[in-house]
Amino acid sequence: MDRRFFIKSSGVALASFGLMNAAPSFLQRTVFGQTRERLTGGRRKTLIAIFQRGAVDGLNMVVPYGESSYYDLRPSIAIPKPAAGNAEAAINLDGFFGLHPSLMPFKSLWDSKRLAIVHAAGSPDNTRSHFDAQDYMESATPGVKSTPDGWLNRYLQSKRDPDNSLFRAVSMTQTTPRVMQGKAPTLAISNLADFTIRAGQNSANVQGGFEAIYDQTVNDVLGGTGKETFEAVNYLKKVNPSQYQPQNGAQYPRTPFGNSLLQIAQLIKAGVGLEIAFTDIGGWDTHVNEGSARGQLGNLLQQFSNGINALYTDLGQRMDDVVILTMSEFGRTVKENGNRGTDHGHANAMFVVGNSVRGGKVYGQWPGLKNDQLYEGRDLALTTDFRDVFAEVARKHLGTPNVQQVFPGYAVNEAKFKGFLA
Repeated sequence: MDRRFFIKSSGVALASFGLMNAAPSFLQRTVFGQTRERLTGGRRKTLIAIFQRGAVDGLNMVVPYGESSYYDLRPSIAIPKPAAGNAEAAINLDGFFGLHPSLMPFKSLWDSKRLAIVHAAGSPDNTRSHFDAQDYMESATPGVKSTPDGWLNRYLQSKRDPDNSLFRAVSMTQTTPRVMQGKAPTLAISNLADFTIRAGQNSANVQGGFEAIYDQTVNDVLGGTGKETFEAVNYLKKVNPSQYQPQNGAQYPRTPFGNSLLQIAQLIKAGVGLEIAFTDIGGWDTHVNEGSARGQLGNLLQQFSNGINALYTDLGQRMDDVVILTMSEFGRTVKENGNRGTDHGHANAMFVVGNSVRGGKVYGQWPGLKNDQLYEGRDLALTTDFRDVFAEVARKHLGTPNVQQVFPGYAVNEAKFKGFLA
């Protein structure tokens, strides 16, 4: 995958040296696509999908403090009701729901109606296996393991990219996630700086890369350019982390998650044609000592919200064209366990952030937490299928012409969309 990036990005140089006829056709298409991107300013709709792997406790993340059963079932780990002067209390949203206090960076997004929440959402499949549940969410075919591709890849297949951008779909992960696997080309990049280093800082290194890959004819055509600075190297430098400065006072967490969001912002600002970006953050499997306002969950939520808030702040007006969507494979039990933690549950909460989001509202039907309202007597019941959330993003934000192709085996009905996007 790294070599493929290097080959394609270096192809940009061919145009400036009049070498298009000698280049392979796929490189020619890449050059033309990237040139068009620069001429159009690179503006396009972008989705940033973030997976909270391990099953986040949605009930302590988006707290139903107006539900008395919540406190009855969680004597040790419940988040206190909102109270003036109490930094460990829930942050009031609407008189019934509140945010975990570690999600304070989200409050301004909520107040400005840039943050929407979909609660009691998830998979209709009843598995409590992390592996299966993540697979079903990323393939968007609950209960079906044989699906060959992920729903984001099917989106890419459903809509032609007029720019043939190499960077149309990028996952800031070590390997390509299930949700991005399929026939449409995607990139998995753990660190943009790695590519800059491998491509080299001068044309000799770039030429050396070509010599290792192409036949002697191409090498001969490229001969004599060793002292020139390839446009491809400049192209890479535009997204060089060592040169990048976040805007608007944004401060990303100095963690792998924060770094992945920072680099997504770099790609968006570089105008490289990014349409789908993906990253994940793990550690949410809080069976033991989950904590209440402080502790294991609170620490992760602080990093999570600080990162997303920094991304939103850094992108500024570009958030007009960006939607950030968060997800987790399933929720956790309503009742805390004997280890002051929670076990694998069912429905969960999802965040949607962007300037086109109809925020300041918790969407979805609330099922209640009384014993007879719980799923299998233990979990938050599902009232919103995650495919309806994904489909609304794919249709309204990304503009897929064939939403049914993106979600095979599911009767997508826009009447089921929650309306969190304008």
